[in-house]
Amino acid sequence: MNKIRRAEFGIATGIFLLLLFSLLYKSVAYNVFDLQHDYGWKFSRYHQVFDYYKHYLFPLLAHIVIVYFSFVLVHNVIVPRFYEKQRYLSGGLLSLPVLIVLFFTIWVSNTWLYGYLFGVYKTVRGVHTHCAKAAFLLTIFYLVVYLIYYAGRYLFLQYAYDNLVKKPWFRQSLIDGAVMAGIIGFWVIMTRGDDRGFAMMVLCVGIFCAFMYFVAMLRIYPRYLVHRNKKVLFQEIVGFWAISFVWMLVVALQARYNGGGMYAAGIVIVTLVTGVAILPAAWWIFKARNERVSTLQGLRQALTHTEAGLDFLRWQINPHFLFNALNTLYGTALQENASATGHGIQQLGDMMRFMLHDNTLESIPLEKEIAYLQNYIALQRLRTQGTPDIIIDVNIDEALCEHNIAPMLLIPFVENAFKYGISQRNKSRINLSLSCTNDKIYFDVYNSIHANKSIEIENESMGIGINNVRQRLNLLYPGRHDLNIRETGTEFFVHLTLVVGPAKNDVL
Repeated sequence: MNKIRRAEFGIATGIFLLLLFSLLYKSVAYNVFDLQHDYGWKFSRYHQVFDYYKHYLFPLLAHIVIVYFSFVLVHNVIVPRFYEKQRYLSGGLLSLPVLIVLFFTIWVSNTWLYGYLFGVYKTVRGVHTHCAKAAFLLTIFYLVVYLIYYAGRYLFLQYAYDNLVKKPWFRQSLIDGAVMAGIIGFWVIMTRGDDRGFAMMVLCVGIFCAFMYFVAMLRIYPRYLVHRNKKVLFQEIVGFWAISFVWMLVVALQARYNGGGMYAAGIVIVTLVTGVAILPAAWWIFKARNERVSTLQGLRQALTHTEAGLDFLRWQINPHFLFNALNTLYGTALQENASATGHGIQQLGDMMRFMLHDNTLESIPLEKEIAYLQNYIALQRLRTQGTPDIIIDVNIDEALCEHNIAPMLLIPFVENAFKYGISQRNKSRINLSLSCTNDKIYFDVYNSIHANKSIEIENESMGIGINNVRQRLNLLYPGRHDLNIRETGTEFFVHLTLVVGPAKNDVL
């Protein structure tokens, strides 16, 4: 809630400063005699003396300042400390003086802003009464607008904010919307109210500048991150400048009756502003946003990788597997020469070394992952070699498999196959295939499922390992993988296609 109030305070302050800048800019940039003519014609009409500062600048400044500070005081102090804590009496007693000060300030400023009324009404009292009525209605209007805003704000925070704030596009939309509103607002407040042609041109400029900002953020810069070609980026920006020039030329021609020279200068200025201010600002925001996303992505990957390693170690290195492996090796030692036992122990040691060392790396050569798979399958073959009804078919084609891969991505599928696909009483089958192209890895696992194993799979939701891999693939290979898992009552299929880039020998 504090963040929301700070954002609201920032937006209100930004609007306040823009309005102040607009008033002060006109006072400095324009000739005071022109301003006397532009804003004092009503005074001349009713034979009243007009002073730009007393009858226009200072009254409007007072009006803007009191409205701004009233909003800040009510919204950031009185409402959260009293009304939202159900201290309505205290809140009302504090709100009333704010409304009274707001009313009297507007009233006094109106007597100066509409000073020409002294030439309309026969008495001074009539002018003050008119200004008091206008100030009262305007105060009520501000109060109603605030109540509507607060009601909409309350409904939004109560029913929509929690769901929207979790979505990345929501904050991005807020930032982009604020930038767009700032661009349009800046150009609008620079207009002179009595020059409609100029005002329309400036409004079109603001809208088009905002449009250019969005096109740069959503089209030009995202494309540059893909092709990384500065020449293409330069061509697109120059083309964008050309579009802006043509657009401004059309707008200037539409308003040509107001004077061509001024609009020709405006075309040049807007084109320069587009290139010098808007596009670099959009690039800065785009770059900062992507750096923040990359940082968060890296943190998520590191956290997921650590959790994946711990979960996999807990799941993989369990007493059941180790005791089975050791019992297999012990039985083999009794039946044949020690060389086979030593080979089996070596395979087990290689697996342990892989899990304790390579599993901590961000990426490893695919050949290491394949070596682990082969060691694991070899140990499983030792367990099942005395059972003719168990068929293990492995087809690994290591040609072109010179890619790097995140560790422990393929192993859980094989673990799952042996865990749920082997039965000492029923015919069982496991098929595994792996092949590569220059930029892709294809991995398929098929295993039979038996009645009791099927129940276990349903209860465990395919086990920790596969769910873990699914999450890691989404983080490490977003948009670069295709994982299809199908299950029937007696069969389980896994197909994984992984886009990993060109092989080492082809990166030249």
